[in-house]
Amino acid sequence: MITDIKGLHHVTSMAADANTNNDFFTQTLGMRRVKKTVNFDAPEVYHLYYGDEVGTPGSVMTYFPFGRMPSGRRGVGEVGVTEFAVPKGSLGFWREHLAAQGVTGIADGKDFGEARLNFAGPDGDGFALVETEERGRAAWTGNGIGSDVGVLGFNGARFSLRNADATGELLEFMGYQKSETDGNVTRYLIEGGNAADTIDLEELPDAPAAGGGAGSVHHIAFAVEDRAAQLRVRQALMDTGYQVTPVIDRDYFWAIYFRTPGGVLFEIATNEPGFNRDEDTAHLGEALKLPSRYEPHRTQIEQILPKLAA
Repeated sequence: MITDIKGLHHVTSMAADANTNNDFFTQTLGMRRVKKTVNFDAPEVYHLYYGDEVGTPGSVMTYFPFGRMPSGRRGVGEVGVTEFAVPKGSLGFWREHLAAQGVTGIADGKDFGEARLNFAGPDGDGFALVETEERGRAAWTGNGIGSDVGVLGFNGARFSLRNADATGELLEFMGYQKSETDGNVTRYLIEGGNAADTIDLEELPDAPAAGGGAGSVHHIAFAVEDRAAQLRVRQALMDTGYQVTPVIDRDYFWAIYFRTPGGVLFEIATNEPGFNRDEDTAHLGEALKLPSRYEPHRTQIEQILPKLAA
């Protein structure tokens, strides 16, 4: 069994419009944009990162806004709901705030004893706010959402699967422990890591296969402390039969990827070096940062990318 995984690192999704996406996360949800860069494989497309003050692993939601991208189709084989943690007693504020901002799909819920507020992102993304203990985390307040209600980071994620058995076995191999089952949803928790420690597997045997597009999660990343831990995880996965990519330098972390039995793309990302490697913490997410191979083409790239609000 793998013992190096510390919970979630980040979740990466796709969007249709960069400014709509930026406004939703910085203004509606009050999160901080901690990095403005580009897709490593498509430099004409932004890669936008949102999180807490420093982009702590376990708090970072990232997006590829491909521009006029068709909407994704909900179904099995995907991360169906990305869950953000908020302080206890804050859902009343969020219910009114999201409604005032024109957010759709707002619905109260309670799963595994936790109060939650489900809602949709601008591209139909599946989101939920879950009331939880702060557990040493602090919300970013620079965009006008108070510390008593602000987003603390991730609570976890819910996968939509036709059959959850193989994915459950993989999670247990990765260090998660099966917790409890409520109807067709089974919860897995990881101990000794960050506070983004929950994965729920929802079985939907009759649902159609998901189709990727705007509002779909591209991949979900799990955190390891450093590159040595990442190499141990990579070897353990390959020894078990998984096809895992070589280590890839993503500037702010190192990454490996593999496809899971249920169809969800997993990444294992390092906590090092972090988002302040090329920007002072006070100015994270302000300047366009390019991978070194694209720096000679900065002028052309800046002409193609849409202008973003601060």
